[in-house]
Amino acid sequence: MSDAAHGPGIGPPRSGVAVRCAVRERREAAGLSVSALAAQVGLSRQALSRVESGAAVPGTRQALLLARALRCRVEDLFSLGAAHVPARVPPGTPSGTRVRLADVDGAWQALPLSGEAGLRLTADGVLLASGAVEVPGSLDDARRTALVAGCDPALGLLCTALGAEARAAWVPRASLDAVQAAARGEVHAAGLHLGSLARHREVVARDLPGARLLRLWHAEQGLIVAAGNPLGVRGPADLRRARLVTRPAGAGGRALLDGWLREAGLDTAAREARHAQSRLAASPLEAAAAVARGEADVAPGPRSAAGAHGLSFIPLVVEAFDLAIPERHLAHPGVQVLIAAAGSAAFQADLRSLGGYDPADPTHPLETP
Repeated sequence: MSDAAHGPGIGPPRSGVAVRCAVRERREAAGLSVSALAAQVGLSRQALSRVESGAAVPGTRQALLLARALRCRVEDLFSLGAAHVPARVPPGTPSGTRVRLADVDGAWQALPLSGEAGLRLTADGVLLASGAVEVPGSLDDARRTALVAGCDPALGLLCTALGAEARAAWVPRASLDAVQAAARGEVHAAGLHLGSLARHREVVARDLPGARLLRLWHAEQGLIVAAGNPLGVRGPADLRRARLVTRPAGAGGRALLDGWLREAGLDTAAREARHAQSRLAASPLEAAAAVARGEADVAPGPRSAAGAHGLSFIPLVVEAFDLAIPERHLAHPGVQVLIAAAGSAAFQADLRSLGGYDPADPTHPLETP
């Protein structure tokens, strides 16, 4: 809308940003009518009424004239309220949830801060019933935030190792889901462990063509069992009689468990039946938690997930964990700092302390053999 429609030096407020206006309160305290104040500052009565209602904001000259007439500072009359930012929010997230934001391909992604971990993180805003996020402060940190999807718990450790230059947030997803989330523009990078570099290249070529593959680490994978291993589980042969936790289709843990059930002598139909009868866990940490609560006897996963819950672990295989990054996100400040952090001596020492991890050099793309 043009200035002429509002009055000289008057325009609509910027979309999504609330401007708190105290002109009416100051005018009434000074004993001035709308007409009297409007005449002093060269506005029409209608234009000043729109300013007082918040429907319009004055330009610099008019704001200074209003402050002079009311004997106060401009900031006493006008201040910015919280911005309302449209964002993609996971389905089912209730209003009032604290969230962190990240800009992926020009769209804000909201990551709910829930559980005990969420209590230790600073939120960028709060989800409103409208679906927008109310942001009371700056979005600078959000613009420097990289979202990394994957299922290895060590991603959470990595995302806390970035320092003040940028931020990263871990989005727990199974390997194939992580790659597809990156393809949909929901995250900046996807972590995957699907058994081999050839398999990783195949998935990336199909779902995320042109993405750069970086090797982050190797991790021990195996069977997570109750502390002390009371059932005496030794390997795949013992899975026939155990209550299992399985993982979603597309998860590296699901593929591993399926292979171990095959080693135990189960054919395809029997394996599918065992998966259907087993407790489904969205992540290795959730799988380990189910064992810790006594809801299952065995879960597939990394040694770190067993250690997080004080459980015993039977190592069976060492798998590579790779990061797929679309070319357009390689220059993102959060992604750059994440890669640097993954190769730092401090992080790699901390990673080794988790047990079962062998860090790699992530600064060089994986070459075609």
